[in-house]
Amino acid sequence: MAKLRIERAAAPLWAKPLIPIVAVVVTFLVTSVLIIIAKANPVSAYYHLLIEPLSTRFSVLEVLVKSTPLILTGIAVTVAFASGYFNIGAEGQLYAGAIAAAWIGSTFVNLPSIVVIPLMMVMGFLAGVIWALIPALLKIKLKVDEVVTTLLMNSIMVYVVSWLLNGIWRNPETGAQQSPEFFEAARYIKLAARSRLHLGFIVAVVVVVIIYILIKKTPLGLKMRASGASKAGAQFAGINVNRTMLVAALISGGIAGLAGVGEIAGIHYHLINELSAGYGYTGIIAATLGGLNPIGVLIAALFIGLIGTGSLNVSMALRVPVYLGDVVQSTLLLVTLAMLLLQNYRIKRI
Repeated sequence: MAKLRIERAAAPLWAKPLIPIVAVVVTFLVTSVLIIIAKANPVSAYYHLLIEPLSTRFSVLEVLVKSTPLILTGIAVTVAFASGYFNIGAEGQLYAGAIAAAWIGSTFVNLPSIVVIPLMMVMGFLAGVIWALIPALLKIKLKVDEVVTTLLMNSIMVYVVSWLLNGIWRNPETGAQQSPEFFEAARYIKLAARSRLHLGFIVAVVVVVIIYILIKKTPLGLKMRASGASKAGAQFAGINVNRTMLVAALISGGIAGLAGVGEIAGIHYHLINELSAGYGYTGIIAATLGGLNPIGVLIAALFIGLIGTGSLNVSMALRVPVYLGDVVQSTLLLVTLAMLLLQNYRIKRI
């Protein structure tokens, strides 16, 4: 009688592009069970989740709005992960960028838009870099696990934001926990009339192009990919792995900081505790689903933005909890990770 054995084996090249597609199909099958338990029709639920948001101009633009911070945090995670540095701190780095933008946008009231908006972007990027520098140095100098430190830095940032909004930025008249309102010149321009789509979407797409060129076409990108594939191999080839990871970590933090600038300058116009709906963590899903390829991350972020928009439609139409979108996203991450792991194994008859 033949026996079966599991052994390590590299997946064929043709199979890797199919992983996101199969992961999406498996995710929908799994979550369909939950929809049935909620006494709803899965076909109708997924129509409202994925098709209906694309049926009107307003909802299509909302998909782009929701995707904008996910594109940036997804790209931020991609830069770090592709280099072998596991940055889980994009959420805190996003808020660091937002704090810098909040200060610029409410302080320099006499500057024109052509000056203040680039200044906000630069300062937001630098704020993300600074917040990313601490765990990066701990990793390089003391070999402290960056997954732990970047995650803890997110928690620290939550308290920093709370301290600011309950302290120097708290409205003395209303008691509202928000920073001073942005003046008009510091607000991102709208890209479409009667919509929330703003300049940040263009910034996100430009960042995708820049990072794609950086990773795929430059010597630094080659060093990043080599470090991410095998640190020992990269060192043997003469690459300074620590320096490469440091650069990647700082670029990653800066891009996440730009996500914070976009949310505060394009949507809210003041800093609040609820500025991010977990965009830093959802960016990990986008990066994973996109295969750490900037173009793939762009597509994945748009898909996740579609789910986020559609989940509201499902809730209103079928009385399904609005958290369906979060469940789909989380399941998608777990299924994708499982498939990425399983692609390195095969079952052999002996």
